[in-house]
Amino acid sequence: MEYAVKIIDKSKRDPTEEIEILLRYGQHPNIITLKDVYDDGKYVYLVTELMKGGELLDKILRQKFFSEREASAVLHTITKTVEYLHSQWVLKRQGYDAACDIWSLGVLLYTMLTGYTPFANGPDDTPEEILARIGSGKFALSGGYWNSVSDIAKDLVSKMLHVDPQQRLTAAQVLKHPWIVHCDQLPQFQLNRQDAPHLVKGAMAATYSALNLNPLSPVLEPVGRSTLAQRRGIKKITSTAL
Repeated sequence: MEYAVKIIDKSKRDPTEEIEILLRYGQHPNIITLKDVYDDGKYVYLVTELMKGGELLDKILRQKFFSEREASAVLHTITKTVEYLHSQWVLKRQGYDAACDIWSLGVLLYTMLTGYTPFANGPDDTPEEILARIGSGKFALSGGYWNSVSDIAKDLVSKMLHVDPQQRLTAAQVLKHPWIVHCDQLPQFQLNRQDAPHLVKGAMAATYSALNLNPLSPVLEPVGRSTLAQRRGIKKITSTAL
């Protein structure tokens, strides 16, 4: 068996909570398994099972043929695990709540459907520009690449990215949305998406960098980079020939 090692600098963040979560919930089929932990005083080394598939977003963006049906299956897989963690009251850190996860899932869904991110055009966008767009609660859902996306998908995106966390869908509500429930009835034709993976990756990184510079915002990262997404999201995509 092959393993991966995640190295955490203790001077930058406390890994205790992450370790506790992985130890407590690592037996869940959708969550990566923590095999061992080493601490040399300066760094903590988390030894986990090796996920060879790479990052979820990379696989999605490289896939030339990608349909709404596939996007729905991916979102269902990740949201199902997020719902489980929410039901166990697993929240990343103080000031972080379940609505943050749904927003991040909404960003992922938006990107899967169109090939670009909702609040950043590229890696050169400034944090001020990105935060202003996020704060306005406005994002494109019509014209251009959205012409190939169904109205029901747009409805879900708008409800997951709602600027008011109190009005945002919960994970349970996302799973009950018609776009998820009736996945087998969704279009199978290829979505018309922007084909610029490096630009999208840069825009995604810029978005979360801007959020993490905001003193009122908890530290966030793209859902597709999380351990649960790397495990089940990639397995699901592999089954759809990604």
